[in-house]
Amino acid sequence: MGLLAWILEKFRAWTDCGGDVLSRISRDTLLTNVTIYWVTGAINSSLWPYYWRRHGKWPIARDQRIVVPTAHASFPKEILHPPRAWAERVYDIRRWTTMKSGGHFAALEEPAALAADITEFFRPLR
Repeated sequence: MGLLAWILEKFRAWTDCGGDVLSRISRDTLLTNVTIYWVTGAINSSLWPYYWRRHGKWPIARDQRIVVPTAHASFPKEILHPPRAWAERVYDIRRWTTMKSGGHFAALEEPAALAADITEFFRPLR
């Protein structure tokens, strides 16, 4: 029950749902998500990036630039919102989209908008 409660709290807090997570994500999807974490024991590995980011050294050197074409979809209820100017200092930003709705779980909340944005990003790179 503890894992279920903890994960549901994250979905409620990080989803663009106005406090009612079931208005955006179905009960079956939520239970499937929690079951996968429980059965596979994957909760620890899913938390590692958050722990590492708080306790590790930033992996990109101050003067390093990532030259791979990059896109960023900014969903209004996402946890972090990096300023575009900061992202452009490090990454070759080719597409920056401000979405109308959605949060941290964008693929569950706004799958059509996310898929369309990814498609548009890759179109000129073919």
